[in-house]
Amino acid sequence: MNNADKSKNNLKEILSWVYVIGMAAIIAFVLNTFIIANSKIPSESMENTIMTGDRVVGFRLSYLFSEPKRGDIIIFKFPDDEKFYYVKRIIGEPGDIIDIKDGKIYLNNSDTPLVEDYIKEEMVPEPDMHFEVPEDSYFCMGDNRNNSADSRRWQNKYVHKDKIIAKVIFRYFPGFKILK
Repeated sequence: MNNADKSKNNLKEILSWVYVIGMAAIIAFVLNTFIIANSKIPSESMENTIMTGDRVVGFRLSYLFSEPKRGDIIIFKFPDDEKFYYVKRIIGEPGDIIDIKDGKIYLNNSDTPLVEDYIKEEMVPEPDMHFEVPEDSYFCMGDNRNNSADSRRWQNKYVHKDKIIAKVIFRYFPGFKILK
């Protein structure tokens, strides 16, 4: 094999690697932009479901053919500053009435508090709160109610549907865990 053939083979090899790397970058871009949302949890607000430092993946297409529902964990643009993404659980759906009394959540004037087996601990009672969720919006709270900056505390109390980025599907670090 002469030098020209070696150079030609080397060039083919380099071009094949450029092609593979380019395709991988395009696939990663499409996945991250249109299919999945990757998020790192910066605080204890979702403990014990998701711990500080955990990394989660959300599915961007989850709500393409269905509506978000109570209990879903979502990634969304923070209503008070949309450059930040938050991860919280949906508690109130459009049109819901939410009353928080004695550390318990009551939906739609029910006498029975919402059953929440996912919360870290009982909420410390604070003054009664009343919320009426607007159409196309959601009331969201962290699972660690005593350490969560959530809808109760925000200036803009509700997450508009078009600000929801993805439904959280699983944690991938540390270790894999399906989230509900």
